[in-house]
Amino acid sequence: MNKYVLAFSEIDNKKLALVGGKGANLGELCSIDGINVPDGFCVTTEVYKEIIESNTELMPLLEQLSFLKADDRENISAISAKIRSVIENVKIPAGVADEIARALMETGENDAYAVRSSATAEDLPTASFAGQQDTYLNVTGVESIMKHINKCFASLFTDRAVIYRIQNGFDHRNVYLSAIVQKMIFPEASGIMFTADPLTGNRKVVSIDAGFGLGEALVSGLVTADNYQVRDGRVTDKKISEKKLAIYASKDDGTEEKAVEPARQNTQAINDGQILELERIGRRIEAHFGCPQDIEWSVSDDKLYILQSRPITTLYPLPEKQDGKNRVYMSFGHQQMMTEAMKPLGLAVLNCLGGGGGTFYTDAGGRLFMDLTHDMASAFGRSVVIKALGKTDPLLGSGLNELLGRKEFIKTLPHGKGMMGSNKSYFSSKMISGFIKAYLKGDENTVPGLIKENKASINEFEKKLATIFDDEVFMADNEGLNQIIQFISDPQGMGCIWTGFLSMSRINKSVEKWLGEKNAADKLALSAPNSLANEMGLGLLAVSDVVRQHPAAMEYLRTAKPEGPDVFFGRLEKLDGGAEVSRAIQEYLSKFGVRCSGEIDITKPRWIEEPTALAAMILSNIENFAPGSYDEVYERDLKEVEDKKRDIVNRLSALPGGKAKVKKFMKMFNRLRNFVGYREYPKFVIVRRYWIIKQAFLREAEKLVACGALREKEDIYYLSLGELREAIRSKKVDYTAILERKKKFETYEKLTPPRLMTSEGEIISGEYDSSKAPQGALLGVAASSGVVEGRARVVLRLEEAELSKGDILVAKFTDPSWTPLFVSIGGLVAEVGGIGTHGSVVAREYGLPAVVGVDNATSAIKDGQRIRVNGTDGYIEILEET
Repeated sequence: MNKYVLAFSEIDNKKLALVGGKGANLGELCSIDGINVPDGFCVTTEVYKEIIESNTELMPLLEQLSFLKADDRENISAISAKIRSVIENVKIPAGVADEIARALMETGENDAYAVRSSATAEDLPTASFAGQQDTYLNVTGVESIMKHINKCFASLFTDRAVIYRIQNGFDHRNVYLSAIVQKMIFPEASGIMFTADPLTGNRKVVSIDAGFGLGEALVSGLVTADNYQVRDGRVTDKKISEKKLAIYASKDDGTEEKAVEPARQNTQAINDGQILELERIGRRIEAHFGCPQDIEWSVSDDKLYILQSRPITTLYPLPEKQDGKNRVYMSFGHQQMMTEAMKPLGLAVLNCLGGGGGTFYTDAGGRLFMDLTHDMASAFGRSVVIKALGKTDPLLGSGLNELLGRKEFIKTLPHGKGMMGSNKSYFSSKMISGFIKAYLKGDENTVPGLIKENKASINEFEKKLATIFDDEVFMADNEGLNQIIQFISDPQGMGCIWTGFLSMSRINKSVEKWLGEKNAADKLALSAPNSLANEMGLGLLAVSDVVRQHPAAMEYLRTAKPEGPDVFFGRLEKLDGGAEVSRAIQEYLSKFGVRCSGEIDITKPRWIEEPTALAAMILSNIENFAPGSYDEVYERDLKEVEDKKRDIVNRLSALPGGKAKVKKFMKMFNRLRNFVGYREYPKFVIVRRYWIIKQAFLREAEKLVACGALREKEDIYYLSLGELREAIRSKKVDYTAILERKKKFETYEKLTPPRLMTSEGEIISGEYDSSKAPQGALLGVAASSGVVEGRARVVLRLEEAELSKGDILVAKFTDPSWTPLFVSIGGLVAEVGGIGTHGSVVAREYGLPAVVGVDNATSAIKDGQRIRVNGTDGYIEILEET
């Protein structure tokens, strides 16, 4: 095999390292029967390597480039220009030039060619790198082709290509380029075909963009393309655009723009027969590559040519286990305020906790989804689901209603036992009776009794796990997971939660009806008894008071790196006052150290494992609060509750029938105070048990590391529960699977999960009612009443939160680990959530205006902008730019 020049017929996907992604895909396309691919060859990466490695000017420049960040545009531009200049002026070695000339003679020395770049990190399932390197069209003559091959090599260092690699973590020195030399097609029409709709994600729909002449007019945005939608051999939609210009090959090398004659400007670029033929070709190509494809095509003399095919990298993955039937999936993470990707062990544990032993749950893209298919197939089920979910998450309700409007799709949904019919469902008869009992009794001792009972159960479980080993650990952990399931489905506990919510709802409706005041219960819920949110926030204020007395400890917290608790506390205790600070932090961690951001994923590091996660919050408290503020905040909240209660009672007393209204209100008020604080406790119980189970897993993992079965103990996070049990038993692990899953996880981390999608891959987004919001406002769920203006602080990672008092926190999501921040902020905006999710509940407990479920809030709102949050009507206004 010639290592410098390979014909397309000699290439397949195994030669990726030699010809890059685009070249490998062309070779694969040529192997598919009935697919017309213009002839050509690849100048391999071996040529590029020889040019680079033999040039003494390039290596120092590449070294300089490797230290730059993506935002250092000026230096990137300057260094990249020098690199391009060096490469463009390098002479191709004589032996290589001879091989290129020989290949041209075989394919047609006098023909015109397209010279394209093909990088080794390009057109891959996980990174397209589309458009990052250059293409040259209508190039003729050996000398000119040689020159443009050099230009292709140099285009690996365009500013956009360099920045893209930096952003995606690719080392410039480990990405190589091949040059594709392919016969030019001089088409009447060209375009791009997606074998899945790139906008909705629907895998059943082929989307075709088409225009006159060469495809460069579409790619460059010179014209708006026609768009044809095809499904199952039928054109379902056409959008014919006005195409005034087209690009054609010029008489000399290169291309030129030409006006399209008026009579053709509003006609289809290709006919219906060609559209359907493209769909058939697209499905064959998709089947060959095994995933949806982005395909470049042209029509010349009524013959269809395929110029390129690459994976569509922007689609959200579907569940791997598909039965061929239509299904409806709802994101579990959106309901739990945690939309980050989870590792396999985290998904496996969470799936165990699903209703019916995981019957209604599936995973896709590293996230858990709930299967609403059977509920949506049933008239009763969908009425309950849409009403219940739509109330807490209007976007989800809107999306389900949109889906309901598609009668043909709904008819195809298989019938079966849905979540509404599950004995372990929140809507079972036991749950309802538990709620009625808790609500009617309204006993202030119910919640403290449940908390005491669960503490005892957790302590007993912890003692048991500390005395057993090997497979007994796994059996005990299974028992622990079953205890969590029993706890989640405990009618008394759920009854307490529902009682708190219903009391809040009834107060809001009654006070608005009687007095015209909205959301009165938000004030009445401040610092409720048994509130973990309060304990966490005020507890960290107390820790901050200890830290502020010791400057050396404060400085240590500013600079400490995540190195584990032993190192962290060991270094801290050597400082002046460090021992006292260490005791305060460890005392806090003894209560709340099992928490962390994304805590429903058992694999996430807990605060007790990475205490530095608390540093930013402690330092913010010191900056924003005076010493002793924890008492002041708590007493202020209680006073606000008492003042609001007295105000409502006084106003109700003045109304006709006031005595009865006051009696009814006080009954609801007492229930609210007795039960609303319990809302966050169940998750705390779950993560307490998580921590005990995780410790047991990690003890066994350490043994696997010691015997050489594992490289590091955290590798168990990439195993399922069954695989972990087998590894503990056999002391063997399949590392190939672990490495593959690590790569997948890195890809999943970059994805944004949809709230709602179908088994066809279609993402249903839903819409908010904008009637109550000013034009241009960002819409969301009115989660906690009130209006506040302030500086937006966009926080993507809890450990990096630097807030001043009164700042408005803007985050993708907040879970219980974010609670201590709520002490100092003035309001909350979150991309994920509904009225019953963590951020909303805690915002109400702290009396903070909050709007959640705001799509793309962390990108639409810039850090430092002044914004207004209307938590009563559910919208955000941007008042000034940064």
